[in-house]
Amino acid sequence: MRTNTHAIVTGGGTGIGLAIAQTLAANGAQVTITGRRAEVLENAVSDRIHPLVMDVTDESSVTDGIASAVAARGPIQVCVPNAGIAEGKSLLKTDLEFWRSMMATNLDGAFLTIRESLKSMTQTDWGRVIAISSIAGVRGLKGAPCYSASKHGLLGLIRALSADYATKPYTFNALCPAYVETDIITRNVTSIMDRTGLAEDQARALMTDMNPHGRLITTQEVADAALWLCGPNSASVNGQDIRIAGGEI
Repeated sequence: MRTNTHAIVTGGGTGIGLAIAQTLAANGAQVTITGRRAEVLENAVSDRIHPLVMDVTDESSVTDGIASAVAARGPIQVCVPNAGIAEGKSLLKTDLEFWRSMMATNLDGAFLTIRESLKSMTQTDWGRVIAISSIAGVRGLKGAPCYSASKHGLLGLIRALSADYATKPYTFNALCPAYVETDIITRNVTSIMDRTGLAEDQARALMTDMNPHGRLITTQEVADAALWLCGPNSASVNGQDIRIAGGEI
């Protein structure tokens, strides 16, 4: 990765986003992390990680926020639309409010982030867009049709952009992890326990066992894949869904 490259990571205060931000920063990038909670972002601040309160569901917040980040640290050359909601609900229990909230964050938010980042990225000679999708964006996740649809939509956006810019020095890819060790797992364990009466270890095993290799994926595994996409020999990797899923296909 080029030294002092400006990267932006939405949802960068926790989980996968934080791991990616820290990894890019450790490899010489200046990283803007965004989120809605200032206190969470402040906990992640370092000399190369800079907080920006921004709501990806609000167009003016994204437009103004990214413009301010560019003014402060230069053109964005690595864009990581990571902010997302992961929640399962059967179709017959999915009302329009839930559907629109999921799409507003997972799909609209990525679209706005990428669009605004490209305004400065395409004025430079190199750039990477690395969207955080999910294995649910590739095969569909039982019990989560809304979430799966949002992540499938994100892959469609990435593939179309890779075609649009195929002859340019910018690539567009998506990382598609299975179950990752984050706060989302903790919340899901609690939800499963409440719904089913299972013990904590049993509830956790329901998700762990969904990964073919029998363990949760670490956030660093995802972050290292993002770093690889920023490396010197990644230019021919474009329009791909890169599955970090322990063998799940």
